[in-house]
Amino acid sequence: MIEKNLYLINQNISKSCKAFDRKVEDVNIVAVSKTIASEKIIEAINLGCKIFGENYIQEAQQKWVDLRKNYPQIKLHFIGHLQSNKAKEAVELFDCIESVDNEKLAREIAKAQKKLQKNCEIFIQVNIGDESQKSGIAVENLSSFVNFCKKDLELNVVGLMAVPPSGVNASPYFALLAKLAKENNLPKLSMGMSADYEDAIALNATHIRLGTAIFGARIGKVLN
Repeated sequence: MIEKNLYLINQNISKSCKAFDRKVEDVNIVAVSKTIASEKIIEAINLGCKIFGENYIQEAQQKWVDLRKNYPQIKLHFIGHLQSNKAKEAVELFDCIESVDNEKLAREIAKAQKKLQKNCEIFIQVNIGDESQKSGIAVENLSSFVNFCKKDLELNVVGLMAVPPSGVNASPYFALLAKLAKENNLPKLSMGMSADYEDAIALNATHIRLGTAIFGARIGKVLN
């Protein structure tokens, strides 16, 4: 199933890139492996997946500490809500943190990186739909927060990440995120998931976060 799913995804990426004059190599699949058992992750690695996204620190530690011994080339992205007291653990395990959304968390990441002598890539999460229930920096506060992270904390901020409101056309939100990234001179855009990644590619996504499209529907929480 994973092989067939990845084949179809790659076909769709190729078509979208051709239609919108983009290079296939500029679109990175982040395989979202929360609740996915290690054997399925290994299958996806063997089929060419190079970047994996996890939402929970504890689950990621239980799976990836061992997996990375055998697959050191894999890049790990943290894509879930990150509490500031988990910043050190995130910096230890992950290559990229996509969900930096407040000053306290940014400070803790900077402190952990200095202690561990590590320099993770950072995406700032934007509350692109101004939804009270969602994490993310408000659009109007983004530029000052980018400057704070880059200049005051010297974080390696490379891009923006967002989850548009559900049940509506995501394209206007993708377009806004792309505009904000350009305004803030950030080259990377993590946007688009299993249901809308082709629309995100059309609007210059560099990272698409695909879980169900690769692994199928999730059942429960797997920690092995």
